[in-house]
Amino acid sequence: MPNPTPARPLGYLLFLSITATLAGFLFGFDASVINGTVLALAAAFGTSAANTGFAVAAVLLGSAVGAFVAGQCADRFGRKSVMTVTAILFALSAWGAGGASTALMFVLFRLIGGLGVGAACVVAPAYIAEISPPHLRGRLTTLQQLAIVVGLQCAFLSNYLIARAAGGSGHVWLLHQPAWRWMFWVQLIPSAGYLLATLFLPESPRFLAMRNREDDARRVMTRLWGDGTGADALIAEIRGSAGSDMRVRMSDVLVQGTMRFMPIVVVGAFLAFFQQASGINAVLYFGEVLWKAAGFTEQNALLINVTLGANLIISTLFSMTLVDRLGRRPLLLAGGVVMTVMLGVLAAVFFLCARNADATLALTPHQAIATLLAEHLYIFCFGASWGPVVWVLLGEMFPNRIRGSALAVAASAMWITNFLVTFTFPILLSSVGLGGAFAVYAFFSLVSVAFVTSRVAETKGRTLEEM
Repeated sequence: MPNPTPARPLGYLLFLSITATLAGFLFGFDASVINGTVLALAAAFGTSAANTGFAVAAVLLGSAVGAFVAGQCADRFGRKSVMTVTAILFALSAWGAGGASTALMFVLFRLIGGLGVGAACVVAPAYIAEISPPHLRGRLTTLQQLAIVVGLQCAFLSNYLIARAAGGSGHVWLLHQPAWRWMFWVQLIPSAGYLLATLFLPESPRFLAMRNREDDARRVMTRLWGDGTGADALIAEIRGSAGSDMRVRMSDVLVQGTMRFMPIVVVGAFLAFFQQASGINAVLYFGEVLWKAAGFTEQNALLINVTLGANLIISTLFSMTLVDRLGRRPLLLAGGVVMTVMLGVLAAVFFLCARNADATLALTPHQAIATLLAEHLYIFCFGASWGPVVWVLLGEMFPNRIRGSALAVAASAMWITNFLVTFTFPILLSSVGLGGAFAVYAFFSLVSVAFVTSRVAETKGRTLEEM
């Protein structure tokens, strides 16, 4: 596929990519808005540590289901249709979770939000990868991770400002409603914007070509990549890579005649697993709880979350400048090594520091500085490597014929792992403490480096049809 002409097509590509990544923004916002509400939810609904962990993790169960279903729906009905439904799910979840009167009602609406999150993590990377030329695909697909961390940061900042205005997440604020409800209701604004934006997106040209809508595919290709792109040759190549049987079945990701996943699907699922097993979302979802356990006040804990979110944005921008130059493997390996070291440092500090009478950690000034530096460096390396690069690989590594379904399997593995990490964090915190929890995350980060070394191939500069 030739490079796009430098004028209108490149601007149009950016517009479509940014619009598609609004799903990522809502993904990050919805997944992280819970961070500042955990303690208020426990008080409002009178839940135990395990039940609180489940309430936080409920969105992740919905995400696993949403990812699994969205892949097949995206291959059957198109990427655009799934994105529109996703926007509706986000809005419904924000309204219902904020207005929930019982823990069960809250969990149900968080499950609905999870369906949207799971669908977003499948359809947005697939869509961006399918509209992008090879030399820009890494950077454009990384926009998905940038949108996720911007959404995450907006949720952190929104939570901080609302809690500060109300005097605490459990305090009454506007319209005599607790502040934590408004933390969820704020999400209605970007949800409505995303729903409107999806109406202006064209369908993926690769999906159109695989559905025998060649005139529509040719028209979209010309608009995306400019004149003289050899649309007919590319359509023939897409059709050839998709095969003659265009029926969409989850069995397509299995080795023929067996119940085993294809090797490339297994690699994708393990990449998704290791992205979460390093404990990134234990920090992002339970930041307020984590930092209060480490001896910080509620306001300082929420402020630290804001700095971590800003750190993720900067590191993702850093990754965007390197992913198409250095490649995917070098970033994963370098990031994994530093993440392992920083997690080890955090585990050591939390093991060695003293305890207060209320069981919170009594960090010395030097230990507090070491903790903050190690945490921020860990977050930076995740944002520069495993955060965006896994999304890039999942969007491009699978053949055209099974991209949606294979992405669904990998994304489901990601969300199941995320659920296990999130659900077990409060339990680990109360049993083996922060030191034990971070030691577990360091171990999985170390194993991820070995996995990339032995199993992950470089995809930089290759067309989707070459994969």
